[in-house]
Amino acid sequence: MPLTGFSTSKDIFTLKNLLCGIGKSEIREQEILISDYPFEPSAVYPTALISANDIECISVDFTVCKVYVQNDIIFISAEYKEKLKQFAESNNIRLILQSWNWDWILEPYLDTEFTKENEERCLARLIENGFTSLEVDTIRAEVKDQMYAYNFDTMLWDWCSLGLSDVLSAMRAKYSKKEFRIFYKRALEIEKRSKISK
Repeated sequence: MPLTGFSTSKDIFTLKNLLCGIGKSEIREQEILISDYPFEPSAVYPTALISANDIECISVDFTVCKVYVQNDIIFISAEYKEKLKQFAESNNIRLILQSWNWDWILEPYLDTEFTKENEERCLARLIENGFTSLEVDTIRAEVKDQMYAYNFDTMLWDWCSLGLSDVLSAMRAKYSKKEFRIFYKRALEIEKRSKISK
């Protein structure tokens, strides 16, 4: 896998910025406290309370948990999966299945080898969700260098799954605030796109 060759102090600072985490969470009875949230375009940056009434749905079935609010997706550590399930149940919030769009888009940047059949299967699923082959290639070209740096230069070496929180962390370290705001909005749209919503 290609490495981008971080060597200067500025490069090392950028490298550290690639692994920005997803902040801290405290699940309360009818609200969730988010603090130290790293993604500035988010409604919860850097700290905010999310009321149960403002939550549209929650996804807890794979890796990082996602709380969907109007025009945003908030990440919560998987360690809170059971608490989030209880929170959803007690506040009558719908649980939804994982969106795999970014996982499929980012598969080429995992620390593993995939067969041609697997690549074709991922592309077919993305096309089912309203993407074109050209769009997938364009998105991958935009994030390629940053995703290689994120997964390999940082020695993360994730071989299982890279998703929305990963690509936001990677691109946050590259883009200006204005550029990242634009990317953030597009990244959320990509995550939410599905055959169900067409």
